Amino acid sequence: MPSSILIVEDDLTYSLMLTTWLGKKGFQTHAVSSVADAKQQLSKSPVDLILSDLRLPDEDGMNLLKWLKEQGMDIPLIMMTGYAEIQTAVQAMKWGAADYIAKPINPEDLLRKIKELLKTPKEQAEAPAAKPSAAPSSQPIITNPYIEGKSQEARILYEHVRLVAPTDMAVLIQGSSGTGKEYIARRIHEQSTRKNAPFVAVDCGAIPKDLAASEFFGHIKGSFTGAINDKTGAFVAAQGGTLFLDEIGNLTYEVQVQLLRALQERKVRPIGSNKEIAINVRLVSATNENLRQAIEKGDFREDLYHRINEFTIRIPDLKERKDDLMLFANHFLDMANAELQKEIIGFDTDTIHIFQSYSWPGNLRQMKNVIRYATLLASGRYITRKELPEELTETSHPIPANIIQLKDENHEKELILKALAACGNNRTKASQLLGIDRKTLYNKMKSMGISDLPNPSTHSSQNWGEK
Repeated sequence: MPSSILIVEDDLTYSLMLTTWLGKKGFQTHAVSSVADAKQQLSKSPVDLILSDLRLPDEDGMNLLKWLKEQGMDIPLIMMTGYAEIQTAVQAMKWGAADYIAKPINPEDLLRKIKELLKTPKEQAEAPAAKPSAAPSSQPIITNPYIEGKSQEARILYEHVRLVAPTDMAVLIQGSSGTGKEYIARRIHEQSTRKNAPFVAVDCGAIPKDLAASEFFGHIKGSFTGAINDKTGAFVAAQGGTLFLDEIGNLTYEVQVQLLRALQERKVRPIGSNKEIAINVRLVSATNENLRQAIEKGDFREDLYHRINEFTIRIPDLKERKDDLMLFANHFLDMANAELQKEIIGFDTDTIHIFQSYSWPGNLRQMKNVIRYATLLASGRYITRKELPEELTETSHPIPANIIQLKDENHEKELILKALAACGNNRTKASQLLGIDRKTLYNKMKSMGISDLPNPSTHSSQNWGEK
């Protein structure tokens, strides 16, 4: 009999994605949206494992943990949390949580944690997902929000990741907001020798100055006002693994001194404790600032800069990766289709032109949100200009006159066939001639029942418009 999992998540689309994906992995799932509903469900029918969000509408996951303890229910619980709440999740483990996982969830990490807690047989854990049907909405999945891309810039970026990942060098990731710095940090961790140890992320911009030492190094109960329990610091939580310090340039000068000392001595002392704890972590930092300029201004310590920057990885802005732009757009469309249960098959010519001419100041994060927004609004088969937010359409330019426009479905099939014939069945060239990306052309051909032409040269010029 398959193991049963209770999902406690108030985001209904995320809950549906988890339910569907875990179901395809062979688990029995039931989803509720509040702690009260979870208690009611568990009172009626205990489960093998609970997957609970930390923040819920009525109470938080900590209250559910306490209730389980009071009821004597020995059910492993994995706490889902945002990166900024990692330390709260670590505290939840002291209350009895079996493990925690950060959002956005890495599916392989989640499956591994579930397998370890349930001792799931290898055959069940590696069972292939059910064969998806043709409709995108029938295959909701959980996936990372970024893909590598195929541009020269992408090849350089991921070659650097592959080179530095197996080492223990401290890495500084530089990139604008929304370029995916957290994802690159996780890729470094997953390709390192520390991949089976924790990956702990800390948002340095969200740490109050007075609590920074506690967040990094932990504290013991009663060490200061409000310290009602022991707290595990980020360094100890990441023991043996990778500590990711996001937006490290936001740390105050005083906190930088404390961090530098810990990195130099490779020891930390929790607040209120007389004992030092030896630490063994790989440090990956990220910033969207120019730290060299911050050093010149006296806002960032030069000695700390050299300590965290043994190897630099720069993530290019989306506007620098034109060759990858529609690759990312189609990837985000697949994600939006799965999440929103839609069947949008691509972008029309005008939308593609808008995407290609827009500067994307918010980078990949902005593109993902734009496509999710447009997918929700779209009522036809393609995303059009009218579904796009104003910041894209108000700055767009007219479509170049030399692009063949696909006007409507009756007109499309004829033009696609002509383009394929003119390009000798080369779909890439045909998509360029039509002013659409290759994946959109594939989707259109599939929906219209068009296959490659047997031999374009055998067709008459009268049929294919050739002279």
